[in-house]
Amino acid sequence: MAVTLSNISVQHLKRAVVIREKIQRFERELESLLGGSASASTNGHGGRRKMSAAARAKIAAAQKLRWAKYRKGSGKGRRKMSAAARAKISAAAKARWAKARAANRRTLAG
Repeated sequence: MAVTLSNISVQHLKRAVVIREKIQRFERELESLLGGSASASTNGHGGRRKMSAAARAKIAAAQKLRWAKYRKGSGKGRRKMSAAARAKISAAAKARWAKARAANRRTLAG
């Protein structure tokens, strides 16, 4: 059975309040011992990480290299076909159409 506020007894609520107060007292004691915020150091997230200018420059240079490599690869464009290849394809197409016309067809399908 899931624990919800509607099915918790008053005794359990009082016990939870006592435990919460103990936790807060311990956090205050820890904070006084460490001389700072105990919650920031205990939850693992102490704020934004600092990065040196050299590290940022290194990352930026690596990203520029990746983009340059990407752009270099995409600049190929269309391939050129030799005049002989175009003539061969044209001759084959003309032969197909001549055969279709000889059979009184208006399309190549069939």
